[in-house]
Amino acid sequence: MTYNIKIATTDDEIKSTFAVMHQLRPHLVDEDYVSLIKRLQTKANYTLVFLTSSDTPKAAMGFRVSESLVGGQYLYIDDLVTDENARSLGYGKILLDWATEYARESGCKELHLDSGVQRHDAHRFYLRERMDIVFYHFRKKIQA
Repeated sequence: MTYNIKIATTDDEIKSTFAVMHQLRPHLVDEDYVSLIKRLQTKANYTLVFLTSSDTPKAAMGFRVSESLVGGQYLYIDDLVTDENARSLGYGKILLDWATEYARESGCKELHLDSGVQRHDAHRFYLRERMDIVFYHFRKKIQA
C-alpha cells in the first residue's frame, strides 16, 4: 500500500479534505470549510493532517496539542475519519500511529479523543488499538 501523510497548510490542501471530513461532520458547509479550518489553526492550535493514496485523500485527522492540570501535556484528536469507500484498509491505524509518534516527539504524555456513544465500529477500533475508556464527557447546550 502506497500512501502519503501531510499536514494541510494551503487552502487547496485543506479543501481537498472536505469530502472525507464531511462524512464525520455532515453539518460542515463546503464554502465555509477552509476559513473554519484556518480559524481553528490560528485560534485553537488545530492541525489538520491527511493521508492520500493515488493522490486522493483517503483519511483525515484534526488534532491539537494542549496541556491540563489533570494530565500534563497531551495530544487531543478532535476528528479522525477514513473515507467510507476506503475503510478497513488500515488508513485509520496509520493516522493514529502517526499521531502517537507526533505526540511523543512533542513531549506529550498522553493521547486523547472523544467518540460519540453511537459509533460502535470506531470504539472497537480504538479498543483494538489499546486505548482505554477513562472519562465520561458531559455537554450542556447554551441558548442564545
